[in-house]
Amino acid sequence: MIYDIEYETMPREALESIQLRRLQATVSRVYATVPFYRKKFENAGIGPGDVNSLDDLQKLPFTNKQDLRDNYPFGMFAVPMDNVVRIHASSGTTGKPTVVGYTSRDINTWAELMARALAAGGATRGDIIHNAYGYGLFTGGLGIHYGAEKLGASVIPVSGGNTKRQVLIMKDFGPTILTSTPSYALHLAEAAEDMGVSFKDLKFKFGVFGAEPWSENMRREMEEKLNLTAVDIYGLSEVIGPGVSIECHEAKAGLHIAEDHFIAEIIDPGTGEVLPYGKTGELVLTSITKEAFPVIRYRTRDITSLNPEPCICGRTMTRMNKISGRTDDMLIIRGVNVFPSQIESVLMEIEGVEPHYQLEIDRKDNLDTLTVRVEVSQDTFSDAVKGLQRFEETIAREIKELLGISAIVKLAEPKSIARSEGKAARVIDRRSI
Repeated sequence: MIYDIEYETMPREALESIQLRRLQATVSRVYATVPFYRKKFENAGIGPGDVNSLDDLQKLPFTNKQDLRDNYPFGMFAVPMDNVVRIHASSGTTGKPTVVGYTSRDINTWAELMARALAAGGATRGDIIHNAYGYGLFTGGLGIHYGAEKLGASVIPVSGGNTKRQVLIMKDFGPTILTSTPSYALHLAEAAEDMGVSFKDLKFKFGVFGAEPWSENMRREMEEKLNLTAVDIYGLSEVIGPGVSIECHEAKAGLHIAEDHFIAEIIDPGTGEVLPYGKTGELVLTSITKEAFPVIRYRTRDITSLNPEPCICGRTMTRMNKISGRTDDMLIIRGVNVFPSQIESVLMEIEGVEPHYQLEIDRKDNLDTLTVRVEVSQDTFSDAVKGLQRFEETIAREIKELLGISAIVKLAEPKSIARSEGKAARVIDRRSI
């Protein structure tokens, strides 16, 4: 189902006309109301009157997360506080949190975008949505919640945690759509198995999973264990929250970007140069309808590429490929660049490996070391010691051959790696400790 036929199937020329008009209005507004942007534009020698085409977006300076922290808490807001009806914030694990605000119109826009996204992911007004994203300052829970209500579906606001209780609710209430982080979805599958509950006996049809990068191999794992069709959703608090883009369940071939609300660019993360369609680089987003907290050319640090071809589902907006990693998550091990998601892809191809792993990076005798702790199935872990050693060597060899890095592999028994109710903690880097 396409929720908003007019916009989601709009011809390119008409869409770009809307984008330009909204971009010009946004640039004029932030120049007038946000001192940070006015100073930034003046330092770059550009003003609102210089934006006469979409190509002129490239003349505008970037915004990054540090800019948001430097203007903590409300310095980036473009409206007075008495117009702000909602405040969200990041966890602030590395310094001050990033704080974002919403007007009533922003909340309605977000709900519309999430209704659009959930429909693309397979939801209808007749569905019951089991929403296991975290509520509170994190944007995931309430973003999904308002979108589900806008769509007309029933929503169970279960949030994260209380996993056994969630399994009972899934069994008793019969939800048909699961929304959560992919790592928590797999944790739910484990808990259900422990309780003697099979997902094959539940009513789920689709799962909408996001907030952390996940691979095609992880998709196969989730679809098998959860007995549903898994689609990827993308968003970030600094731009609006979830709902920036989503895969359609028909094709699962890239995430449709809501281009009537966000302009996407791909840049070389080193030079800032804008890259053409199809090239992989860092995703940059500009919001063109946000009132309280608009962002201009926000550097997401997420690595992807863009595909402008219309989709078989009928949607015409540009698609972004699944996030393959983040520029700030990139690990440099003895001079080799590698993303955790690449290691995950290798692990998920090996029979007997479970989708739970942790990367430990250390430095010994001035050399970086990478230890991959990965859970294996109970049958595999029950093998003789020599068999486990050979399995560790096999995994290490696969990582070396495919990624070019040497790793120490340590097999872990099932359920021994800590589970997360939100984003999974995949990397422990002790080099800076």
